[in-house]
Amino acid sequence: MFYRQMGKIPHKRHTMFKKEDGSLYREQVMGTKGFSGTQSILYHHYLPTEVVRSELIGKYLPEYEDQTSLKHRHLMTDKIQKKGDALQGREYLLGNDDLLIATAKINQPMKSFYRNGDGDEMFFIHYGTGLFETMFGTITYRPGDYVIIPIGTIYRFIPDANEETKALIVESFSQITSPRRYRNEFGQLLEHSPFCERDVRGPEFLETFDEKGEYEVITKTRGYLHSHILNHHPIDVVGWDGYLYPWVFNIEDFEPITGRVHQPPPVHQTFEGHNFVVCSFVPRLFDYHPEAIPAPYYHSNVNSDELLYYVEGNFMSRKGINKESITLHPSGIPHGPHPGTTEASIGKKKTLELAVMIDTFKPLKVVKQTKAIEDEKYMFTWV
Repeated sequence: MFYRQMGKIPHKRHTMFKKEDGSLYREQVMGTKGFSGTQSILYHHYLPTEVVRSELIGKYLPEYEDQTSLKHRHLMTDKIQKKGDALQGREYLLGNDDLLIATAKINQPMKSFYRNGDGDEMFFIHYGTGLFETMFGTITYRPGDYVIIPIGTIYRFIPDANEETKALIVESFSQITSPRRYRNEFGQLLEHSPFCERDVRGPEFLETFDEKGEYEVITKTRGYLHSHILNHHPIDVVGWDGYLYPWVFNIEDFEPITGRVHQPPPVHQTFEGHNFVVCSFVPRLFDYHPEAIPAPYYHSNVNSDELLYYVEGNFMSRKGINKESITLHPSGIPHGPHPGTTEASIGKKKTLELAVMIDTFKPLKVVKQTKAIEDEKYMFTWV
C-alpha cells in the first residue's frame, strides 16, 4: 500500500537508535521479493531471533477428494459445526498451488501468537467484531471488513467476548494487492478506481510490550506448523515505517461500476494475487439501457474457476442459495442464471446483494470433508 509510520524511529535507517539506558533498539528489515518489493523497517526492544525452543507441530495442508465428474458445486458452510480460535477453527474447503480457501467460526481468542510464513492472509469478516493484535499495531474489525495480513506478520486474532465471528479466509502463497489497472506508475490509486486510499485503514494504535518470559509463536510454512518459543513478548515493536503492514478495506466502501448494459465481472475486482482475483458484489443500480437485461449472461470460464461466497441479500441470478453458502463454477463448462431469473430481472432498478467472488486461474480442488456440507443436487438445478 502507501507509506505509513507509527511510533518512534531514528532519523536515518541502519543507524544507532538508543534506549534511555544507552542500549540499542533492534532493527528488523521485513521485505518481499528479495529486497526489491514492498518492505518496512521495525524497531524492537529485543532481538526478534531470540528463540529458546523450536518444535514441529505437524502438517496443515488439507486432503483433496479424488477427481469426480466436472460439475457445479454448492457448499453450505452454515452447517459446519467446528469452532475455535482463528487458527484451530479454520475449515479448509478448496485450494490449489496458489491459495487455500477456508471459513471459520471464531469464538475464542488465540492463546499463542501466529504468523504465516508462506504468504499473505485475507480475512473477510461476515459477522462479529474484535481485534487483530499485530507487531505493526492493533486493528479493530467489524462486519464487511477485508483484513489483509502480510506474510511473516506476527499477530493474534481476538474476537469480542461472548461474540462469535464468521470469516471467509484466503491463505495466499503470494502478495495480495489492489488491482494493477487501478494504480498509476507511482502506485497511487487512479480516479476511476472503485476505492481510494481514504478507504483503507492501517493499524490504529501501536501497543508495545517490554516483557521477558516464554511466549509461543506458531509459524506456518512449507506445509507444516512449527512452534517457536521466544524469551520475550513478540509484540515489542516501538516504531516502524514503510509500505508493508496489515491493512483493512470495508466492502461498504466499494463503489460499484455500472453502465447502460450488463458490466462484466472484472468491474467488481477488489484485490489480486498471483493467479487469482477477489471481487466484491455490492448493492448497486442496474443497467439503464431501455432494453437491458440486468441478470448476467451465460458464460464459460474458459481459463478460471469462479467461487462465490454469499453474504447478504437476494442474489438475483440464483435460487436456493442462502447466506454463508459457497458456489463453485469450474472452468470447462458454462454457467449462468437459474431458470426464470433472467426474465424476472427485466425492469428491476437495483439489487441489494452482497457477495465475495474469487476467480482462480488454476483449477480449485475440493477438500474431502466438504462432502458433509454439499448440496449434491445443485448441478441439476438448471433443469
